[in-house]
Amino acid sequence: MKHLKYSGLNAQFQNEALEGIVRSEPVLMEVLRGLAELDLPDWLLVSGAIYNTVWNHLTGRSGMTGVNDLDVFYFDDSDLSYEAEDKYIQQVGALFAQLPVPVELRNQARVHLWAPEKFGNSFEPLNSSKEMLEKFASKTHAVGVRLDIEGHMDIVAPFGLDDVFSFRIVPNHVLNNRAAHEKKGARALEHWPELTVLPW
Repeated sequence: MKHLKYSGLNAQFQNEALEGIVRSEPVLMEVLRGLAELDLPDWLLVSGAIYNTVWNHLTGRSGMTGVNDLDVFYFDDSDLSYEAEDKYIQQVGALFAQLPVPVELRNQARVHLWAPEKFGNSFEPLNSSKEMLEKFASKTHAVGVRLDIEGHMDIVAPFGLDDVFSFRIVPNHVLNNRAAHEKKGARALEHWPELTVLPW
C-alpha cells in the first residue's frame, strides 16, 4: 500500500508532498514557469494535471499517464469578450506548442456566459478561479497550483488533499453534476485501478 503513504497525514505534510511531486514533473514545471512569466490574473494550473501526476508518481506509472491536456484557469472580469479570452488562448498555445499535450486556457469570469447551455445548470457569475474549483463534480479534482515569478508555489485545494492522497474520488453535490462525477470516475479507474469512486 505504498501508494497511500501520504493518506491521512496533516495538511502541511500533504501540501509539501504535493509540491515535491509537482516539482518532479518536468512538463508541469515548464508550464508553471511559463505561466508565472506570462502573469495572467488569478491563474491556476488545475485538475488532472495535478491529481493524475500524484497518482502516477505514487503508483510508479510514467508521469503523463492519463493526462490528455493541461487545464489552466485565470480570472479577468475586466473584459468578458471571447476575443479577449482568445487572445490569451492563442498566446498560451504558441508558448507551449512543443509540449506533448495541449494547454487549455479558460477565463473563469466568462463561465456563466456559456455553462448553462453546455451543462444544463444555471450558473451565477464567479468571483475567482478558486470558486470554480469549489463547483467541480468531484471534490477530489478541486486542486490547483501556481508559481510566482520567484518560484514559490501556491497550492489551492478548497476541499484539502486527503482525498487525492487516499485515491478516493468523492462527489461534490453543490451542482447537479452526477453524470460528470460518474464519467470521470469510470475513466480514472481505467488508468488507476487503485482508486475508489464513491457513489453520487
